[in-house]
Amino acid sequence: MANPPQVFATESAEAFVEEGHGGAPTHVEPELLGLAPFQWVSIAMLILFLIAFFGAKVHKTIAGGLDGRIAAIKEQLDEAKALRHEAETLRDEYAKRIASAEKDAETMLETARHEAETILAKAEADGQAMVERRQRMAEDKIAAAEREAIADVRNRAAIAATAASRKLIAEKHDAEADKALADQLIAGI
Repeated sequence: MANPPQVFATESAEAFVEEGHGGAPTHVEPELLGLAPFQWVSIAMLILFLIAFFGAKVHKTIAGGLDGRIAAIKEQLDEAKALRHEAETLRDEYAKRIASAEKDAETMLETARHEAETILAKAEADGQAMVERRQRMAEDKIAAAEREAIADVRNRAAIAATAASRKLIAEKHDAEADKALADQLIAGI
């Protein structure tokens, strides 16, 4: 095992200990020119800041940076206001366009309905007229067929009558009847 270090009390260590309250020893901090170490650090920092602020004109740089930042923020705000105004203008324009488009759509729908009703009425009228024309054509065809049938019946009847009269004349009419008929006609003239 290693030997632990031994601490020996010396007279110099006792110099830092003073008799305090009630006889208890207290620890005394080292001092230089009557100032404690933390006070020296504070003074050194103050001197450093004063040199940096006044010697290097840091305050002008900081102020210039802040002014530049303020100017940039103002420019961004102005740009944002302009963009907002432009967006509101576009929104209003598109709202008008939408309203106009809705009105146009309603007008177009009403016009389409009216045209559909007109076309339907015309189609009904045309259909009715076509039915009447077809009915007349059918009636005309029937009448023509009836006339043809009547004419055909008349022609057949005439042919049959002529044939029957020839046959009757041939059977019942002889030379003497011809002579009497010829005499009668001559006398009538």
